[in-house]
Amino acid sequence: MLKIVIASRNDGKISEIKDYSKQANKKIEWVTYKDAGGFPTVEEDGDTFFENAGLKAKAIADYTRMMVVADDSGLEVDALGGRPGIYSSRFAGIKATDEENRRKLLECLEGVSKEDRGAQFVCSLVLWDPNKGLIFDTRGICRGKIGLTEKGEGGFGYDCLFIPEGYHKTMAELAADQKNRISHRGRALASFYRFIENF
Repeated sequence: MLKIVIASRNDGKISEIKDYSKQANKKIEWVTYKDAGGFPTVEEDGDTFFENAGLKAKAIADYTRMMVVADDSGLEVDALGGRPGIYSSRFAGIKATDEENRRKLLECLEGVSKEDRGAQFVCSLVLWDPNKGLIFDTRGICRGKIGLTEKGEGGFGYDCLFIPEGYHKTMAELAADQKNRISHRGRALASFYRFIENF
């Protein structure tokens, strides 16, 4: 069985990766920051999701000496010129909560019509070997729009504001298996698992 470290302290993200793995029936033993006794702090100062994912993956691979999967993801809003983008988790400030970030997003979109609230979730995912470096990377995108109010109890981050294309519910209102099929991270993981099958 492959043993791979998840380079994240975000429990919501870790849960999504593990849930997708169960649904895909893939034999991977996931190692988290809790199993490793914590991770070093990684400065995510890249200019793209891909660069930040690589920075995290390399640092955690060097620390654990194990194979690592890392992703950097966020929300790009058309009316805001692609913001918050790589700053999604700190849109309202470095130590901002999810709720504070969502509040700022709604404030920025105040007065913007439903038709002009297009957005997309983006996920760059990489697989890093401590000896070989980058051995795989992929990108998943989920288009949709930003709702006027928060709806749903599931997910995390901006999920309760994001309505995927073809749906009338937010990501937070969808069942976990539904979300995993269409989400940016789910699409990136599907590509990752296709690579792992031939690894």
